[in-house]
Order: sequence, then C-alpha cells, then structure tokens
Amino acid sequence: MSLLKVVVLYGGKSTEHEVSVHSAQTVCRILADKKDKYQIYPVFISKEGRWFLQESCGPQTPGDKPITPVLRADATFAALDGSFCAAADAVFPVLHGTNCEDGTMQGFLETLNVPYVGCGVLASAMGMDKEISKLVAREAGAPVLPCRVVSKFRPYDKARLERWVLEQGLPVFVKPVRLGSSVGVRKVKELGELHRAIDFALEFDTDVMIEKGVDRAREIFCAIYGDENNLKSSACGELRTVAGEFFDYNAKYIVAGGCETKVPADIPADVAAHMRQDSENIFRALRGSGLARVDFLMDKDGKYYFSEINTLPGMSETSLFPQLFEACGEDYGLILERLIDLAREVHARKAALSLSR
Repeated sequence: MSLLKVVVLYGGKSTEHEVSVHSAQTVCRILADKKDKYQIYPVFISKEGRWFLQESCGPQTPGDKPITPVLRADATFAALDGSFCAAADAVFPVLHGTNCEDGTMQGFLETLNVPYVGCGVLASAMGMDKEISKLVAREAGAPVLPCRVVSKFRPYDKARLERWVLEQGLPVFVKPVRLGSSVGVRKVKELGELHRAIDFALEFDTDVMIEKGVDRAREIFCAIYGDENNLKSSACGELRTVAGEFFDYNAKYIVAGGCETKVPADIPADVAAHMRQDSENIFRALRGSGLARVDFLMDKDGKYYFSEINTLPGMSETSLFPQLFEACGEDYGLILERLIDLAREVHARKAALSLSR
C-alpha cells in the first residue's frame, strides 16, 4: 500500500504562532513514527504568511525551502525554485488563533480542493467567535454567562456599560472576541479598571467581550473528536492555576509550573456526564467535524457555564486534548490516524455532491 502524503501546517500569522509550532512538533513526531502509513511534509508558515518546507518541524531556520500552495492536478505544494512538488492526500493544520483557526485557512484549503483535518469553514468561524459560539451554545441548551460586546469602530455608551457591570457585580472578564490562549484577557475587579482593560483587548481584536465573572472559577474541559455520526467525548479534566488569579497566557506558557492538570476532574459523575453531553450538543450545533476542546467555568456552588470552544486545540503531549483522551484509555496516535481518515471521508462526501442542476 502506498504511503499517504500528509502535509502538517503550523506557525501562522497569529499571536499563537509559537504555541502552534510546539503542538505541531508532537503531531509530526507521532505521525513520522508511522513509517508504514504516512509520508510527512512539515510546512512552516511565518508570521509574515510565507510558507516553507522544513526537514523537521520547528521554528524557522535558514535552510527551510520556500514553497507555495498550488492548484494543479499533479501538485498541492511546490518549491519556488522548482526543486519540489507534492500532491497532498491530506493536510493536517496544527494552527491556532486568527488567520489559522477562524475559517480563513479552512476556506483556503477548500479552494485547493484538498482534504484537511478539523472543522470546516462555518464551524471554525463560529467557534472562534466567542459571542457567536455563546449564542449557539445557549440554543443547544448549555448554560452561559451574561455578556456585552463593544467594537473598536462603533462608539459605545461607557456609562451604560458601567451600569451593566455594576448590576452583574464585579469581577468581570474582558477578552478579545476572536482570540485564544487567553491573549489580551484581563480580570476587572474595580470599575476604574474597565476601560483600560477594554483598550488593551482592542489592541488584539476589533471586538471585545465583557463577561460576568465567576470569581475563582474552576476551569473544566472536555475534548471531542469525530463527526455527528460517530462522536466521542473525553473524560472531563480540570486546570488549576498556580501562578496568577486565572488561567492566563503566563500561567499557560510562561511560568514554569504555572498550572496543574487533574484528569479526570474531581466533580460529581452526573455533572461530568452533563458537561460531556453539552460538549457534544454544542459541537453538533456548530456543525463541527474533526476535533475540539470545550471549556467550562464552574462556580463555588458547582454550577457550570459554557466558556468557549477551541476547534483546533493544543496538541502537544502536555496539552489538554491528548491528556483528556488518554485518561479514557485512548491512544493518541490512533486518534491522529482517525482524524486524517475522517478528513478524507468528509472530502469524499463533498466531492460526491452535484455541481450542476
């Protein structure tokens, strides 16, 4: 049997560029070990949006070969100097954040007519938008927290927003609407901090969400892979912050030992079951396919709320996605194989649709 040519994409024009490279190193290593099944092509995307074929997955090096995506019958990617071309059997985007996880890359891969791992354009775009995903989650029956959204280019009534914040009660969390990894997020404990936090978040996105806070919330997560016909949800896990008051970027990636993972989470079995069901319902409502991680906040009374969905979650060994499934006894390498198979199945279903009336 011939090897499947799999292009792994990572890096990207995103504030989560470095996180993406870290995730992709794990994916490339696991898939490269399956020498009887895959030929892996590690493709690095710079912060300027240029594409490079690497000998091994990692940060950019002088020896990387500049390549470009092409729309040809015999190739999907080609070197600019003509020394390389490959027709990919599947693309595995290990990309996080804007320009990567928000439907833009998925739309580009649709144009290339190549199978790709993960959610499609619509689910990716809705999942990346915290306001829209919250609306979808609420319609799917999941509990959500009250919020308001302000825009960089649309004046808003500051006094009215302040009144709303006081009605909800401090703290509130201010966060960019379309970013991940807690980039730009601030916890507002005093009203005088509100507009500075909004201005800070607007450095990273054109829209900002102000969400009622769950002070000292427990952060619970559930992972998912598959499609609506065969969907698997993981055990629930908890991430406890050691550095800082909430699970911000520093606690995730900068401070050594900034957080502690507990899988499975120490929550009642019936609550965990409800969270898993809500996760599956949200994923289906978004028309998701591939993989995701659904995040919840739990208050001191044990009530939980949908926080966000990540349609391309972190995928390194230390990331939650593999840990949550390994706690269920699932092999991470086999999950990656299933994701590639599913990408090809979804592509084949689309290819079978009629383009004429």
